[in-house]
Amino acid sequence: MRILIKLGGTLLDAAETRERLAREITELAAQDEVVVVHGGGKQMTRFLAERGVESTFVNGLRVTTPDVIDAVVKVFAGSVNAQLVTTLRAAGSRPVGLSGLSAGLVDAVQLSPELGQVGKPVASDGRLLDLLVGAGYLPVVACVAGNANGSIFNVNGDQMAVACAAGFQAEVLIFLTDVDGVRDQTGATRAQLTTTEVSALILNGVATAGMQAKLESAVSALRQGVGQVLIAPGARQGIIRLLRDGNSAGTKLVL
Repeated sequence: MRILIKLGGTLLDAAETRERLAREITELAAQDEVVVVHGGGKQMTRFLAERGVESTFVNGLRVTTPDVIDAVVKVFAGSVNAQLVTTLRAAGSRPVGLSGLSAGLVDAVQLSPELGQVGKPVASDGRLLDLLVGAGYLPVVACVAGNANGSIFNVNGDQMAVACAAGFQAEVLIFLTDVDGVRDQTGATRAQLTTTEVSALILNGVATAGMQAKLESAVSALRQGVGQVLIAPGARQGIIRLLRDGNSAGTKLVL
Protein backbone atom coordinates (compact mmCIF):
# COMPACT_ATOMS: atom_id res chain seq x y z
CA MET A 1 0.00 0.00 0.00
CA ARG A 2 1.18 3.53 -0.79
CA ILE A 3 0.80 5.85 2.20
CA LEU A 4 1.74 9.50 2.60
CA ILE A 5 2.02 10.89 6.13
CA LYS A 6 1.96 14.62 6.80
CA LEU A 7 3.47 15.65 10.14
CA GLY A 8 2.59 19.02 11.61
CA GLY A 9 5.46 21.11 12.97
CA THR A 10 3.99 21.10 16.49
CA LEU A 11 4.39 17.32 16.67
CA LEU A 12 8.05 17.59 15.65
CA ASP A 13 8.95 20.20 18.23
CA ALA A 14 9.10 17.82 21.20
CA ALA A 15 11.89 15.22 21.02
CA GLU A 16 9.83 12.52 22.75
CA THR A 17 6.93 12.80 20.29
CA ARG A 18 9.27 13.06 17.30
CA GLU A 19 11.16 9.91 18.35
CA ARG A 20 7.96 7.92 18.97
CA LEU A 21 6.52 8.88 15.60
CA ALA A 22 9.83 8.02 13.93
CA ARG A 23 9.63 4.52 15.41
CA GLU A 24 6.01 4.11 14.27
CA ILE A 25 6.77 5.37 10.76
CA THR A 26 9.79 3.06 10.52
CA GLU A 27 7.59 0.10 11.46
CA LEU A 28 5.04 1.10 8.80
CA ALA A 29 7.71 1.60 6.13
CA ALA A 30 8.88 -1.98 6.66
CA GLN A 31 5.61 -3.24 5.15
CA ASP A 32 4.29 -0.38 2.99
CA GLU A 33 5.60 2.25 0.57
CA VAL A 34 5.73 5.42 2.66
CA VAL A 35 6.48 9.10 2.04
CA VAL A 36 6.62 11.73 4.79
CA VAL A 37 5.84 15.43 4.31
CA HIS A 38 6.44 17.81 7.20
CA GLY A 39 5.69 21.36 8.22
CA GLY A 40 7.52 23.53 10.71
CA GLY A 41 5.51 26.69 11.25
CA LYS A 42 6.12 26.81 14.98
CA GLN A 43 9.87 26.44 14.48
CA MET A 44 9.78 29.12 11.77
CA THR A 45 8.01 31.64 13.97
CA ARG A 46 10.54 31.03 16.74
CA PHE A 47 13.50 31.34 14.33
CA LEU A 48 12.23 34.68 13.01
CA ALA A 49 11.40 36.03 16.48
CA GLU A 50 14.92 35.25 17.70
CA ARG A 51 16.17 37.49 14.88
CA GLY A 52 13.74 40.31 15.56
CA VAL A 53 11.48 39.56 12.61
CA GLU A 54 7.75 39.66 13.34
CA SER A 55 5.63 37.05 11.58
CA THR A 56 2.70 38.50 9.62
CA PHE A 57 -0.21 36.33 8.49
CA VAL A 58 -3.00 36.90 5.98
CA ASN A 59 -5.84 34.35 6.09
CA GLY A 60 -3.58 32.01 8.06
CA LEU A 61 -0.72 32.16 5.54
CA ARG A 62 2.66 33.66 6.44
CA VAL A 63 3.61 36.72 4.40
CA THR A 64 6.90 35.65 2.83
CA THR A 65 9.32 38.44 1.99
CA PRO A 66 12.77 37.73 0.51
CA ASP A 67 14.18 37.65 4.07
CA VAL A 68 11.48 35.23 5.17
CA ILE A 69 11.93 32.88 2.18
CA ASP A 70 15.61 32.63 3.12
CA ALA A 71 14.53 31.60 6.61
CA VAL A 72 11.96 29.16 5.14
CA VAL A 73 14.71 27.31 3.28
CA LYS A 74 17.00 27.30 6.34
CA VAL A 75 14.31 26.09 8.75
CA PHE A 76 11.98 23.86 6.70
CA ALA A 77 14.45 22.33 4.24
CA GLY A 78 17.36 22.72 6.67
CA SER A 79 17.12 22.24 10.42
CA VAL A 80 13.61 20.72 10.71
CA ASN A 81 14.16 18.34 7.81
CA ALA A 82 17.62 17.30 9.02
CA GLN A 83 16.38 16.75 12.57
CA LEU A 84 13.52 14.53 11.36
CA VAL A 85 15.79 12.61 8.97
CA THR A 86 18.33 11.87 11.72
CA THR A 87 15.56 10.82 14.11
CA LEU A 88 14.11 8.44 11.52
CA ARG A 89 17.53 7.00 10.80
CA ALA A 90 18.09 6.39 14.52
CA ALA A 91 14.77 4.52 14.52
CA GLY A 92 16.02 2.20 11.76
CA SER A 93 14.71 3.84 8.58
CA ARG A 94 16.69 4.81 5.48
CA PRO A 95 15.40 8.38 5.18
CA VAL A 96 16.29 10.83 2.42
CA GLY A 97 15.70 14.54 3.04
CA LEU A 98 14.05 16.38 0.14
CA SER A 99 11.98 19.43 -0.68
CA GLY A 100 9.68 20.23 -3.56
CA LEU A 101 12.72 21.77 -5.25
CA SER A 102 14.32 18.35 -5.65
CA ALA A 103 14.09 17.24 -9.32
CA GLY A 104 10.94 19.35 -9.74
CA LEU A 105 9.04 17.22 -7.23
CA VAL A 106 6.48 20.00 -6.67
CA ASP A 107 6.17 23.13 -8.80
CA ALA A 108 4.20 26.13 -7.61
CA VAL A 109 3.01 29.56 -8.71
CA GLN A 110 2.69 32.69 -6.60
CA LEU A 111 -0.58 32.57 -4.68
CA SER A 112 -0.97 36.34 -4.24
CA PRO A 113 1.31 39.38 -4.52
CA GLU A 114 0.11 40.38 -1.06
CA LEU A 115 1.66 37.22 0.40
CA GLY A 116 5.02 37.55 -1.37
CA GLN A 117 6.74 34.23 -2.07
CA VAL A 118 3.88 32.01 -0.92
CA GLY A 119 3.18 29.38 -3.53
CA LYS A 120 0.24 27.27 -4.66
CA PRO A 121 1.24 23.81 -5.94
CA VAL A 122 0.29 23.33 -9.57
CA ALA A 123 2.22 20.21 -10.59
CA SER A 124 3.88 17.23 -8.96
CA ASP A 125 6.32 14.79 -10.52
CA GLY A 126 6.35 11.64 -8.40
CA ARG A 127 9.11 9.80 -10.27
CA LEU A 128 11.76 10.66 -7.68
CA LEU A 129 9.51 9.33 -4.91
CA ASP A 130 8.88 6.15 -6.94
CA LEU A 131 12.61 5.68 -7.42
CA LEU A 132 13.42 6.12 -3.74
CA VAL A 133 10.68 3.96 -2.24
CA GLY A 134 11.37 1.31 -4.87
CA ALA A 135 14.96 1.12 -3.60
CA GLY A 136 13.89 0.89 0.04
CA TYR A 137 14.38 4.53 1.02
CA LEU A 138 11.99 6.77 2.96
CA PRO A 139 11.50 10.19 1.33
CA VAL A 140 11.10 13.04 3.83
CA VAL A 141 9.81 16.16 2.07
CA ALA A 142 9.93 19.74 3.38
CA CYS A 143 7.17 22.13 2.27
CA VAL A 144 9.26 24.29 -0.05
CA ALA A 145 8.48 24.33 -3.77
CA GLY A 146 9.81 26.06 -6.87
CA ASN A 147 9.52 26.29 -10.61
CA ALA A 148 11.63 25.85 -13.72
CA ASN A 149 12.60 29.54 -13.65
CA GLY A 150 14.43 29.20 -10.34
CA SER A 151 11.81 30.69 -8.04
CA ILE A 152 11.40 29.39 -4.47
CA PHE A 153 8.04 29.35 -2.69
CA ASN A 154 6.84 28.79 0.85
CA VAL A 155 3.98 26.28 0.54
CA ASN A 156 1.34 25.36 3.10
CA GLY A 157 2.25 21.94 4.50
CA ASP A 158 -1.18 20.43 3.90
CA GLN A 159 -1.22 21.57 0.28
CA MET A 160 2.31 20.21 -0.14
CA ALA A 161 1.16 16.85 1.21
CA VAL A 162 -1.73 16.75 -1.26
CA ALA A 163 0.55 17.56 -4.20
CA CYS A 164 3.02 14.85 -3.20
CA ALA A 165 0.22 12.34 -2.55
CA ALA A 166 -1.18 12.97 -6.03
CA GLY A 167 2.23 12.66 -7.70
CA PHE A 168 3.04 9.55 -5.68
CA GLN A 169 -0.42 8.08 -6.38
CA ALA A 170 -0.90 7.42 -2.68
CA GLU A 171 -3.82 5.26 -1.67
CA VAL A 172 -3.99 6.81 1.80
CA LEU A 173 -3.09 10.30 3.02
CA ILE A 174 -2.72 10.71 6.78
CA PHE A 175 -2.68 14.15 8.38
CA LEU A 176 -1.22 13.73 11.88
CA THR A 177 -2.22 16.79 13.88
CA ASP A 178 -2.55 18.12 17.42
CA VAL A 179 -6.34 17.59 17.48
CA ASP A 180 -8.45 14.44 17.90
CA GLY A 181 -10.14 14.76 14.52
CA VAL A 182 -12.87 16.82 12.89
CA ARG A 183 -15.65 18.06 15.16
CA ASP A 184 -19.22 18.66 13.99
CA GLN A 185 -21.68 21.31 15.15
CA THR A 186 -22.35 19.40 18.38
CA GLY A 187 -18.65 19.33 19.26
CA ALA A 188 -18.40 15.57 18.72
CA THR A 189 -15.48 14.12 16.76
CA ARG A 190 -16.80 12.47 13.60
CA ALA A 191 -15.46 9.04 12.70
CA GLN A 192 -16.20 9.60 8.98
CA LEU A 193 -17.18 12.47 6.72
CA THR A 194 -18.07 12.68 3.05
CA THR A 195 -17.03 15.62 0.90
CA THR A 196 -20.64 16.84 0.98
CA GLU A 197 -20.63 16.83 4.78
CA VAL A 198 -17.27 18.63 4.79
CA SER A 199 -18.71 21.36 2.56
CA ALA A 200 -21.61 21.79 4.99
CA LEU A 201 -19.27 22.15 7.99
CA ILE A 202 -17.33 24.87 6.19
CA LEU A 203 -20.44 26.63 4.84
CA ASN A 204 -22.05 26.68 8.30
CA GLY A 205 -18.94 28.10 9.95
CA VAL A 206 -18.27 25.00 12.03
CA ALA A 207 -14.89 24.28 10.44
CA THR A 208 -12.83 27.46 10.26
CA ALA A 209 -9.23 28.68 10.03
CA GLY A 210 -6.67 25.87 10.11
CA MET A 211 -9.26 23.07 10.14
CA GLN A 212 -11.07 24.58 7.16
CA ALA A 213 -7.79 24.71 5.23
CA LYS A 214 -7.00 21.11 6.17
CA LEU A 215 -10.43 19.91 5.10
CA GLU A 216 -10.20 21.76 1.80
CA SER A 217 -6.83 20.08 1.21
CA ALA A 218 -8.35 16.70 2.09
CA VAL A 219 -11.17 17.16 -0.41
CA SER A 220 -8.64 18.18 -3.07
CA ALA A 221 -6.68 14.98 -2.41
CA LEU A 222 -9.77 12.80 -2.77
CA ARG A 223 -10.69 14.48 -6.04
CA GLN A 224 -7.16 13.87 -7.33
CA GLY A 225 -7.46 10.13 -6.80
CA VAL A 226 -6.29 9.51 -3.23
CA GLY A 227 -8.53 6.74 -1.93
CA GLN A 228 -9.02 8.00 1.61
CA VAL A 229 -7.77 10.79 3.84
CA LEU A 230 -7.39 10.48 7.60
CA ILE A 231 -7.10 13.36 10.07
CA ALA A 232 -5.83 11.89 13.32
CA PRO A 233 -4.16 12.79 16.64
CA GLY A 234 -0.40 12.46 16.31
CA ALA A 235 0.01 12.60 20.08
CA ARG A 236 -1.82 9.28 20.53
CA GLN A 237 0.47 6.35 21.27
CA GLY A 238 0.50 3.81 18.42
CA ILE A 239 -1.64 6.00 16.17
CA ILE A 240 -0.03 4.91 12.91
CA ARG A 241 -0.51 1.20 13.58
CA LEU A 242 -4.11 1.87 14.64
CA LEU A 243 -4.82 3.65 11.37
CA ARG A 244 -2.99 1.04 9.26
CA ASP A 245 -5.01 -1.75 10.86
CA GLY A 246 -8.28 0.05 10.11
CA ASN A 247 -9.15 0.90 13.71
CA SER A 248 -11.24 3.96 14.46
CA ALA A 249 -9.09 6.96 15.32
CA GLY A 250 -9.59 10.52 14.25
CA THR A 251 -11.73 11.22 11.17
CA LYS A 252 -11.79 9.39 7.83
CA LEU A 253 -12.75 11.46 4.81
CA VAL A 254 -14.17 9.80 1.71
CA LEU A 255 -15.86 10.90 -1.51
